[in-house]
Amino acid sequence: MAANTIELNRRRHNFEGVESIWLFGYGSLIYKVDFPFLEQRPASIDGWVRRFWQGSHDHRGTPEAPGRVVTLIQKPGAVCKGMAFRVSPAVFEHLDHREKNGYLRLSVGLTFDDGSQTDGLVYIATEDNEAFLGEAADVDIARQIARAVGPSGPNSEYLFRLADSLRRLGDDCSHTFAIESHLHATVKPDT
Repeated sequence: MAANTIELNRRRHNFEGVESIWLFGYGSLIYKVDFPFLEQRPASIDGWVRRFWQGSHDHRGTPEAPGRVVTLIQKPGAVCKGMAFRVSPAVFEHLDHREKNGYLRLSVGLTFDDGSQTDGLVYIATEDNEAFLGEAADVDIARQIARAVGPSGPNSEYLFRLADSLRRLGDDCSHTFAIESHLHATVKPDT
């Protein structure tokens, strides 16, 4: 599958007659909310884990030196915490462009913190997209993140902002926090 998924996503869901839909964010959508929303609530999805296995050639890296950003990988029994936004379907005009580097909009069941549930959408970069980098040792991921810079800024900023946001949500994402720890050891403060 090509990395640019804009047109593919626009064909995936028919929003005719739909006034609003829930969108689940588990990465930068948690902290970089550059779209209008009607409601925002902490939520989780079952059977998925957050992993820094997706390449970022357009935001946090370049085609020559891609950064790493999160996607979701299926794992039975896992729970991924994040933020759900109730949005107008018009928002996907912007989000399909923002999430174009290999991410597909998929249907998912959401569970809110109060236990109530609903259906929604989530962007997931699947293994068959050109930008998928796959599994690597946490320390190697941290090294790649430390070097990567793209039009949206340093890849390290993405990781640090995500880690801070997950702490505020009360999510103990061991994968993210392990990479953050390695990154702190890799990136030397300016003197």
